[in-house]
Amino acid sequence: MRRIIGIDPGSLRTGYGIIEADINGRLRHITHGCINVSGHPFLERIAAIHRGLSQVLQDFAPQSAAIEQVFMARNADSALKLGQARGAALVALLERNLPVSEYTALQIKKASVGAGHADKAQVEHMVRRLLGIHDSVQADAADALACAICHAHSEGTQAFWRAREIVGR
Repeated sequence: MRRIIGIDPGSLRTGYGIIEADINGRLRHITHGCINVSGHPFLERIAAIHRGLSQVLQDFAPQSAAIEQVFMARNADSALKLGQARGAALVALLERNLPVSEYTALQIKKASVGAGHADKAQVEHMVRRLLGIHDSVQADAADALACAICHAHSEGTQAFWRAREIVGR
């Protein structure tokens, strides 16, 4: 089983979700949550995101990471803040020497829901179904779990084709 952390970065709330994936594509939910930093000055939020994710990484020891790529927001200031929050998350991952893969929102939704333009409710519903979660999941955490699922599917596909290439020689 490979343990994967997915991260949905945000300057007010950063979602995280950890799953395990086996070689046959079976997924198992480990944990999920949000680092809520709203109500604090911006620089304190960035530090809190880094500290919070560092603690999650220490507690659950994932072996790889997936993070959502930044999309261009309508507001340049918002995009810059999101990029800085994402940077704090990336530093936490890189400090633990985790291999990091980046996915667009379209790739994440397509991998978890089957449609690249799915809404938040559809993502949460499919994440809960795929991982056997019975309780509701906050949107940021659901997006993070979807990111981890996307990575698990991507890793599985790559392993499949590598195996076929070796066998076909």
